[in-house]
Amino acid sequence: KYIELPSECAYTLFVVATFWLTEALPLSVTALLPSLMLPMFGIMPSKKVASAYFKDFHLLLIGVICLATSIEKWNLHKRIALKMVMMVGVNPAWLTLGFMSSTAFLSMWLSNTSTAAMVMPIAEAVVQQIINAEAEVEATQMTYFNGSTNHGLEIDESVNGHEINERKEKTKPVPGYNNDTGKISSKVELEKNSGMGTKYRTKKGHVTCKLMCLCIAYSSTIGGLTTITGTSTNLIFAEYFNTRYPDCRCLNFGSWFTFSFPAALIILLLSWIWLQWLFLGFNFKEMFKCGKTKTVQQKACAEVIKQEYQKLGPIRYQEIVTLVLFIIMALLWFSRDPGFVPGWSALFSEYPGFATDSTVALLIGLLFFLIPAKRLTKTTPTGEIVAFDYSPLITWKEFQSFMPWDIAILVGGGFALADGCEESGLSKWIGNKLSPLGSLPAWLIILISSLMVTSLTEVASNPATITLFLPILSPLAEAIHVNPLYILIPSTLCTSFAFLLPVANPPNAIVFSYGHLKVIDMVKAGLGVNIVGVAVVMLGICTWIVPMFDLYTYPSWAPAMSNETMP
Repeated sequence: KYIELPSECAYTLFVVATFWLTEALPLSVTALLPSLMLPMFGIMPSKKVASAYFKDFHLLLIGVICLATSIEKWNLHKRIALKMVMMVGVNPAWLTLGFMSSTAFLSMWLSNTSTAAMVMPIAEAVVQQIINAEAEVEATQMTYFNGSTNHGLEIDESVNGHEINERKEKTKPVPGYNNDTGKISSKVELEKNSGMGTKYRTKKGHVTCKLMCLCIAYSSTIGGLTTITGTSTNLIFAEYFNTRYPDCRCLNFGSWFTFSFPAALIILLLSWIWLQWLFLGFNFKEMFKCGKTKTVQQKACAEVIKQEYQKLGPIRYQEIVTLVLFIIMALLWFSRDPGFVPGWSALFSEYPGFATDSTVALLIGLLFFLIPAKRLTKTTPTGEIVAFDYSPLITWKEFQSFMPWDIAILVGGGFALADGCEESGLSKWIGNKLSPLGSLPAWLIILISSLMVTSLTEVASNPATITLFLPILSPLAEAIHVNPLYILIPSTLCTSFAFLLPVANPPNAIVFSYGHLKVIDMVKAGLGVNIVGVAVVMLGICTWIVPMFDLYTYPSWAPAMSNETMP
């Protein structure tokens, strides 16, 4: 039964939105307010509100964090990143593409924050090696002309080398899965030894530092678009959509990857071209010239990457097991219900919809606690070494240090708020008020909603933005008789486009803390990437995504609209 005037729920929504946007309280603390306000206003009983704080999403998140914990514990992520960079070569343009590709790939499976924190020290070491190589060339030339060595230059190089080592020691991967919360879970202590203290020998050296920082930040965000588990906004949308439209069953890991991967790939390539043109110029002749002798800088760059890879040693048993489990998880996700052929879920046809992506994640996640990583031995009084126990791939303590409980509570608060809007009738009221928008072309409505979330997500956290907009956009789509996916998919993807400011998301803040960038640099570069992102999403929603979900037809799984709410 609907409340005649859903003003109480609207007030709750207003209070929570204000606190989320201003961050007067921590985001996860604000997310607890619906559990207090909804029962007090008589909108929902406390037991029903509490059930919204733990759903299928949380089980999926637990399984994914088990995988991420093992990957980072055994340094598999670093091996993958360095190997991909070694494959593309050391030409500056290809080098940045290599870093962007490896960063994007890692952020598909790890949090955007952890990926940026892990890759950035490697990129920083490579850039500083290039700068030092230029210094060596200058020193050699000065020795040749003057007949003596420039000792001052050698001292400066040694100082720079010390700064690099100290920076690498102080830069730690950010633990947890706190991507897009607007808060970084541990400080990156770089102010003292950041690029602000670095003397750039040439303008090109400084520009290269800027370019590498932006490549890492933006690619870690773009990679997260590709999978449902890649970023929290995707997970929030998937859980909200499946809860509101349980009869759809069209949105899963495979279907999401099918439509988002082409979009992310195009955005990544166009962003790479944009950043290259903006900072270094785009010389096709230089890039594709074959057989050219490598410069001293390129050789030095290749050497530092090779050395970093060699430090990892041969691939270990733990890395192999983690990689195998990772591949099995991905294959099970893709093959559960691919759509064009029956998936393995058809084996349980008597229980349709019971097994979800979280089932796979939990199954693989449990294996990380069962499979031994190494044996624990002890020496007996007789001097014999015996095994008395084993250590699993990950421990519960390690899992807890990575588990983003703040994200779990934040998402639960969003679900509780959405349930309150539905129970109170606020969603229906908003939909009726927005129904006149049905006179506008569908593409214009999509563009307006995409630009709105893209603008808001620059100053508010990504999860808070998508949580606020989903209960508004869903009734809007139903009111104007448009497939809800037609509006919700582009809005969800655009929520991740926080490229303009250092505070817009954690990856931006991490790279900005190295001191190479100014705010204006990020604004100029980010504006272009934002435009590229929105344009590609609009292109996708009007082309290859349409036949996948039959977006031009109002689906049977969506609520049937009365004539009064039809445009």
